[in-house]
Amino acid sequence: MAEPAVAEPVATLAGEAISTEVSFRGERSGTAPLTWGQRAIWHAIRRTAPNDHYFNIGRVLPLADRGSPATVAATLDALARLVERHEALRTRLVPAAADGGPSQWLADTGSLPVTIAPATGLPEAAAEAETLLDRLSGTRFDYPAEWPLRAALVTVGDRVTHAVLVLCHLAADGHAAEVLVRDLRLLVRRGSAGRPPATTPLDLARGQHAEAGRRRGAAALAHWEAGFRAAPPTMFPEPCAEPRSPRFWTGRIVSPALARAVAAVAAAHRVSGSTVLLTASAALVAAGEGHRTAAVMPIVGNRAAEALRDLVSTLSQDGLFVLDLAAAERNTEDRDGDGDGAEEGTGAARFTDLLPAAHRAALRAYRAAVYDPVEWDALGERLRAEYGREVHPYCCFNDMRLVERPVPEGPRPTARVLAEELAEARRRTAFGFPATQDRVACRYCLHITEEGDALAVSLTADTAYLPPEAIRAHLYAMEELIVTSAAGSPPPITDLRALLESAAGDRP
Repeated sequence: MAEPAVAEPVATLAGEAISTEVSFRGERSGTAPLTWGQRAIWHAIRRTAPNDHYFNIGRVLPLADRGSPATVAATLDALARLVERHEALRTRLVPAAADGGPSQWLADTGSLPVTIAPATGLPEAAAEAETLLDRLSGTRFDYPAEWPLRAALVTVGDRVTHAVLVLCHLAADGHAAEVLVRDLRLLVRRGSAGRPPATTPLDLARGQHAEAGRRRGAAALAHWEAGFRAAPPTMFPEPCAEPRSPRFWTGRIVSPALARAVAAVAAAHRVSGSTVLLTASAALVAAGEGHRTAAVMPIVGNRAAEALRDLVSTLSQDGLFVLDLAAAERNTEDRDGDGDGAEEGTGAARFTDLLPAAHRAALRAYRAAVYDPVEWDALGERLRAEYGREVHPYCCFNDMRLVERPVPEGPRPTARVLAEELAEARRRTAFGFPATQDRVACRYCLHITEEGDALAVSLTADTAYLPPEAIRAHLYAMEELIVTSAAGSPPPITDLRALLESAAGDRP
């Protein structure tokens, strides 16, 4: 590899830094259509522009926490090898030609700009890494002209303490970002990241656009059409308030109690924690808007195949989760009528009665989340013409956790003990409005992450449909719904609207 070319010092928020470039040389070049995952995120980017920096994915890799000290030269070399290993990092968008949509171009050689920022000590280095992450994430990518990776290193003396990576969502999704962090750490520490991925974005794109891929996509879209016909045309049909400025607000709740409660409900009903959260979201949205059927679009990772586990690309696409709340009530009535249901006076269908059907609906959504977005658009246009209005849930769910924490082994606490523990944990629940935006291509976007021992649930919503007080109520209602279910008192489905109206109460 050629020596990095070091440019003149430039000013950064942490003082004086230098800008350098690292050269890379891959094994091949070529062109291909966009993968279906890339087409999906490109549609979202275009709808969100010029605020599409919202989709940038940032990661900070600490390099001073363990192992031998990392030198600048070794880390720059590792960055070059990372770009050579993963073709997505040296692929650019080719704008749409007159006879078709955009495509992608893979380069075999090039150079990647890297900022190197000095810090005086480890605390200052950590702060500078976050500053660089915010700065590099805060502007949209120039998709045809810029590599889909922005990189920076933070140093203390002659050692690298942090590597900062910001990725274009056309090149990577959240899982791919974690693959890159893992591989860069291995390349810095060991000089190798092991065997290369089993496939590449170009090969995946060519397979999806071949006959077998199109048949699979058509089968997935049949699920979508059936789901659209079973659900309301949209989950938020009418504005209910004057939109704020900026129009889209993000509310965020951080709750240790919710993390514990989700795990308890999932274990008790033999479903995943993600299914518990997805079901709660769908049921609350339906109750709040007066629907008997909920339609939610979960973001699906599409990495079940072994060959796709370590592929750096955007594989995530929307799925369609449809949940019939009325069916749970009918099933409960039938069960009680047969004499083997709940005790007298408790026959109303409750939140946890939704979980068996929700589990099956989630699996169907995950299986039908690989399809051509161009054909998906055509389906939407056909249904719009038939219905005389747009057909789209505008209700999204994104569980961004790569894995769920296992439930601790051993005997489960009694309902009473668990209720007391959850009540104590709720004292640490925190809520705030950390962000606003002018434009987002949805009306309700729920994101799940972890923060220490807590679940962090963020809801970004259109304030014309969900004013700030409704955003706050939805998040507190989700905590209340799942916590009370874990403690043995799942609310009746018919009470969910009242729960939305009362859940926040005088909570901070």
